[in-house]
Amino acid sequence: MTHIGYHASHEQFKSSELLRYVQQAEQAGFTHALSSDHFHPWGEAQGQSGFAWSWLGAAMQATPSLSYRVVNAPGDRYHPAIIAQAAATLAEMFPNRFWITVGSGQALNEHITGGKWLAKGDRNARLKECVDIMRALWAGETVNHKGFVCVEDAKLYSRPEIPPLIIGAAVTAKTAEWLGSWADGLITVSQPHDKLKEVVEAFQRGGGTGKPMLLKVQISYDKTEDSARQKAHQQWRNNIFKNTVMTELRTPEQFDAVGQFVQPNELDGHVRISADVNQHIGWLEQDIELGFSELLLHNVNREQEQFIEIFGEKVLPALQ
Repeated sequence: MTHIGYHASHEQFKSSELLRYVQQAEQAGFTHALSSDHFHPWGEAQGQSGFAWSWLGAAMQATPSLSYRVVNAPGDRYHPAIIAQAAATLAEMFPNRFWITVGSGQALNEHITGGKWLAKGDRNARLKECVDIMRALWAGETVNHKGFVCVEDAKLYSRPEIPPLIIGAAVTAKTAEWLGSWADGLITVSQPHDKLKEVVEAFQRGGGTGKPMLLKVQISYDKTEDSARQKAHQQWRNNIFKNTVMTELRTPEQFDAVGQFVQPNELDGHVRISADVNQHIGWLEQDIELGFSELLLHNVNREQEQFIEIFGEKVLPALQ
């Protein structure tokens, strides 16, 4: 069975609004939620960036039937020992309801501490170090480590009986194949079906066969296709570039500078835009056929209540 989740986009909404939306999503029949974890939004039009870890505690208490995932980049803005402690606390308080998804990060969020922004290969190596550190801490070990990150005499005293899974984030097939050997699962983003299939096959080829696969599905649903497209363009046009660009730009102003050249028709392939619920169901059924165990739906425009209500009424029953 594929679970359907709601994406809580901290870049676009105040934390108090997102708390209300996940409560509405729970009532509508969504079973999971994915939280972003940003310091900056992708552009000035989005305009928010609440602290995910404060919000997660409140959200998990307020929606007792939802399981949560958070996208996190340990190693730069966050020290992995602190993330291990934060994740362990949530997993102890809310057993079997929390997984952490990890990636190598974007300069947009991570450069704020003033450190050197590493090349992609080094960021990947640092990520693996961080994962090993977190797993050792959850196992009750006293950790000392010197590498891309340093840890001295760290031991977690409050640990969950069942540690959270660590789900690796990948956009490309190359990264997905690397993740297959060490991550507990995969999270990726929606893209054209053939590209998405390549990512899935690479993850499985690298050792991920049988592990959970999560898909963040970027859609824009509204009453008409024109309005769905226009509202997606207003909110999400800065997010359609190749990963080599998305990870390197440093400020919302820089994203706005490149996003101003994006035309509304260029969103196709990056955002699934349609006012037809049946079209969305068809797209999601193709994702299920690829083997994804969780589809985490991100309606990139601002019409969240409408999206939750309509998808709860028509899409979720069709898929479940």
